[in-house]
Amino acid sequence: MTEWEAFILGLIQGLTEYLPVSSSGHLTIASHLFGIEGEDNLTFTVAVHVATVLSTLVILWKEIAWIFKGLFKWQWNDETRYVANIIISMIPVGIVGLFFKDYVEEIFGSGLLIVGLMLCLTALLLTFSYYARPRQKENISMKDAFIIGLAQAAAVMPGLSRSGSTIATGLMLGDKKEKLAQFSFLMVIPPILGEALLDILKAVKGGAEAAVGDLSLTALAVGFVTAFIAGCVACKWMINIVKKGKLIYFAIYCFIVGAAVIIASCQG
Repeated sequence: MTEWEAFILGLIQGLTEYLPVSSSGHLTIASHLFGIEGEDNLTFTVAVHVATVLSTLVILWKEIAWIFKGLFKWQWNDETRYVANIIISMIPVGIVGLFFKDYVEEIFGSGLLIVGLMLCLTALLLTFSYYARPRQKENISMKDAFIIGLAQAAAVMPGLSRSGSTIATGLMLGDKKEKLAQFSFLMVIPPILGEALLDILKAVKGGAEAAVGDLSLTALAVGFVTAFIAGCVACKWMINIVKKGKLIYFAIYCFIVGAAVIIASCQG
């Protein structure tokens, strides 16, 4: 992987991790177009995902500090309730990761058709959430957190946007726009870090040389820094977009890209 390829993939990962257009789907498309296997390189994949987690910590540091401050009061309060909701939301994706990881990895190697179909499904979810008018709730309940967690688990499919699925699901449940984006971004931190840890342990077991492959440290650094900066911009931008309720434009984008990918895969 060249430095230029690492820059492009890092930029795609950083932007699409937060925008409701699917980072996995866009990385798959980019890898296919460039004739590279950036997503298959364990070290690079771990690096750019950790970079996007760090960007979340930077942008939402006030919310994270609020959570930890409340936790150390050792009592049931808004902060501990928030953490409980995050833990509940992790249950579905944890089950998928533990019991269906090999099956998911097999799906990722099944070609572009599934990516196109899932992008169209993302467009459908975003459209439904845009026109839905449920009764507004003051806070995200534990039940809603679990349902949003189910959406996150389903979004392991390449092309089905994680942020798009979780935010759209929350909107259709009636959760407030102001709180949904932050919750969606915070709830993904533990699963990503857990997945990164498992991949690191796998790399150590398999040998560092096998994990790194032909990836240079320069390319790795370029991808990491690019994903971090792009993630910071996209995270902040997406929070404002959700507050304004402008997700319909991403639905149109996902449908156009998804349809193009489906047509291209069928012709190929």
